[in-house]
Amino acid sequence: MKKNLSFLTVAILGGVVSLFGYISFFDNGHLITETKESPIQTFQTNYTTSAFELNTATYAPTNFTEAAEKSIHAVVHVKNTAISSGINSIADLFNGTKRQQQIGTGSGVIISSDGYIVTNNHVIDGATDLEITLNNRKKYKASLIGTDKKNDIALLKIDAEDILPYIPFSDSDNLNIGEWVLAVGNPYNLTSTVTAGIISAKGRDLQGNYSTDSFIQTDAAVNPGNSGGALVNSRGELVGINTAISTKTGSYIGYSFAVPSNIAKKIIDDILEFGKVQEAIIGFLPDLREDDIQGVRIGDFSEGSNAEKAGLLKGDIIVKINDIKISKFSELTGQLSAKRPGDSVKLTIDRDGEIFTKNINLIKRIERYISRTYGIELIDDSKGAKIIRDGLSEDSPSSIKGYIITKINGKEVGTASDAIKLLDGLSRNGYRLKVEMIDLDNETSIYFF
Repeated sequence: MKKNLSFLTVAILGGVVSLFGYISFFDNGHLITETKESPIQTFQTNYTTSAFELNTATYAPTNFTEAAEKSIHAVVHVKNTAISSGINSIADLFNGTKRQQQIGTGSGVIISSDGYIVTNNHVIDGATDLEITLNNRKKYKASLIGTDKKNDIALLKIDAEDILPYIPFSDSDNLNIGEWVLAVGNPYNLTSTVTAGIISAKGRDLQGNYSTDSFIQTDAAVNPGNSGGALVNSRGELVGINTAISTKTGSYIGYSFAVPSNIAKKIIDDILEFGKVQEAIIGFLPDLREDDIQGVRIGDFSEGSNAEKAGLLKGDIIVKINDIKISKFSELTGQLSAKRPGDSVKLTIDRDGEIFTKNINLIKRIERYISRTYGIELIDDSKGAKIIRDGLSEDSPSSIKGYIITKINGKEVGTASDAIKLLDGLSRNGYRLKVEMIDLDNETSIYFF
């Protein structure tokens, strides 16, 4: 009995000690729990709805085979051969200059069955010989019809014995961000290469040597040799001419840029009809000091502006042109690049919150030439070169503003460009200038400089 009582006492004492230890441990904040991982559950990811039936045609994967087949035979390889001469080493000083052959390559797009081809100006710039290779490997000599350096577009022509496949133009204004496109060209002389991407942005303005400020941006892979090639939509229609890439390595890193088809087509039409591009403008200077406005604010008007005559005011904001939204200056100039002088456009104007529209006839951009030596500004005139600015006030008795230069040192002046070359060239070489001009009274006067 005593033995059993001893066992009971020890048991009770052990329990008390255990309970005291547990309480002390819990009060100090150390709670240990055992966790068991729940088994991973899997679910099927199909979704069924009874509310409506999905249109499976809308969600079918995009197939580019038809667009590729239509365009690949109308994109050509352009070989540019240029002859250069110059002194490249000390030995050339004694042996004379050497004529060297330089070869460049690019792409081009056949735009008519009789052999007209559009490419980039930088692909053929300075060429003494142009060779076109079709997708069937036939080769032809090409002639240069015309160029537009500003928008980097050139028009070529080949005479082929067969009717050629060509790519029809599409309206680049109808492109949407996210729309699929194909880039077709000859990167690194890998002929007939097709890559796919989407429209990443529109109206993109680039910093650098490009004057075009309304590029189509895509993520279709474009590399050296693709320049002048086709950017086509999923129907195989031409929406742009591949022109530039953004790169730190010289190769494609994710962004490529194309001249919109509307701009390219307008340039081609101008070259064929007039021999050069007819540039249309509204006739105002933009106020670009504000970055946060949606649209283009009018800063001032140029001489002869129809916009000012139509009642537009300084400070008005252009928010649409022909119902196309304008959020920045490059989008506006992109739209104007596809228009001709004399075309009418509908401008939507925001004037201090009041929205209204005005129909404006576009005017021709007048090319201005400035003499670095004399600081005068000239434009073309049927009689020679007209002075539109001479740096003097209009009431100054010495002002020759409005005078027309007809001869310089006995040489006829046909254009403002001719006048600038003679004025700056002769004065740079120390020649005294004898300038014959028609004054405001239509009388001929002679001035010496």
